[in-house]
Amino acid sequence: MNSILLGMLAETAIHPGTGRSGGVIDLPVAREAATDYPVIAGSSLKGALREKTESGVENGKALAQCWFGKPDSAGALLVSDARIVLLPVRSLTGSYRWLTCPHIIERLQRDIRRAGLQCGAGIPAPEKGTVLTHGSEGIYLEERRFTIAGHPDAHLVADLRGLIRHDDTAARLERTLAVVHDDDFAWFARYALPVQARNVLDDNTKQSLNLWYEETLPADTVMYAIVASRGDLARQAVDSLFQSDPYLQIGGNETVGEGWFAVSIIDKKAEPKS
Repeated sequence: MNSILLGMLAETAIHPGTGRSGGVIDLPVAREAATDYPVIAGSSLKGALREKTESGVENGKALAQCWFGKPDSAGALLVSDARIVLLPVRSLTGSYRWLTCPHIIERLQRDIRRAGLQCGAGIPAPEKGTVLTHGSEGIYLEERRFTIAGHPDAHLVADLRGLIRHDDTAARLERTLAVVHDDDFAWFARYALPVQARNVLDDNTKQSLNLWYEETLPADTVMYAIVASRGDLARQAVDSLFQSDPYLQIGGNETVGEGWFAVSIIDKKAEPKS
C-alpha cells in the first residue's frame, strides 16, 4: 500500500459541519465521539478532493470516477479523516500559541508510521497545569495560567514543520509551539473555539428573522490526513491536484470565504513542498 501524508494549514476559519448541537451553539464543528477533538470526516475530505479533481484537472470527471468511485464501484484511493494536530490558542501574555498534547503527538506518530514514513521525535509528558513552550516562568492561555516546565524537543518541532506548507509560517513554530497535558488540551478543544453570531435580516424592517451561533476552527489550525492506494496512484493523484494549486476548500460557508487549507505533501520520496 502506497501512502501520502497531507499536511493541512487552515488559511481561513473552517466549519466542518455535522456536529451535534448540545447547547447555545446551533452549528458546532464535527468532533470525534471518544475524544471530542474537532475532526473533518473522511467522506467530507474525499468529497472536497473529488470536487477539486473534477473542476481543476484535465479529464477530471473520468479521473474522479477512477480515484473516488461511482455509485456501483469503489474508487482506487483511500482517504482518511483529517485529524487535528495544532490548535491556535489566544495567549494573554504574548502572541497566540500553537497548542498540542502528548496523545495527539503519539497518534500522529502512529499515523506517520502507518503511512510508511519516518519520525524522529519522542513523546513529551507535561504535568497538568504546566506547558512546554518558549518563555519565562508562566503564561496565560485564554484565562488559564500555566507554568512553563521546559521547551519542546527540537525533533518534535522538525516533525511538525513538515505539515505547514509556508516556510515563513513554519518558522514561527519553534517559538509558538506549546505542549500541554492531554486533559488541558481537551478543555481548549471543547471550550476555546471561536463562536460567531450569524443573522438573517428582513429586507424592509432590518429586524432579525433568524439568529444562530456557529462554531469554527480558527485560521492557522493545522490538521493532517492520509491518502493511500495500491501502487503509485496516491502520489500521482495528489501531485495532479496540488502541484500547481496547493489550496483545498472543505466544509461550510465557502461563499463567505471560509474552509480554505494550504496543503503540503509528505511521502517517502519527497520533502514537503514549499
